[in-house]
Amino acid sequence: MSDSTSRSHAIGDSKVPQKLQEKLPQGIEEAVPNSIHDTGSGKASSHATGDSAVPKVAQEAVPKKAEEVLPEKVHPTK
Repeated sequence: MSDSTSRSHAIGDSKVPQKLQEKLPQGIEEAVPNSIHDTGSGKASSHATGDSAVPKVAQEAVPKKAEEVLPEKVHPTK
C-alpha cells in the first residue's frame, strides 16, 4: 500500500476505528471534521477552555494532546 493509505494521519483524538484510519486516503481523513478525526488540517485553533498563559499563536500551532498535558492553571482544557 502507498504511504497515504497504510497509516492514520490523525494527530489527535479520533472516533474513527484504527483499521479504517489506516485504509482511508489522507484526503478523506482530512475532509472529516477535526472534532471527529483530528488531523490538524483546516483552520488552526486553540483547545483552551479559559484564560491561558500560553501565547495564542503557540496554542494554535500544537496538537490538542500537547495542550492537554499542560497544568490546568497554565492552560485550562477541561
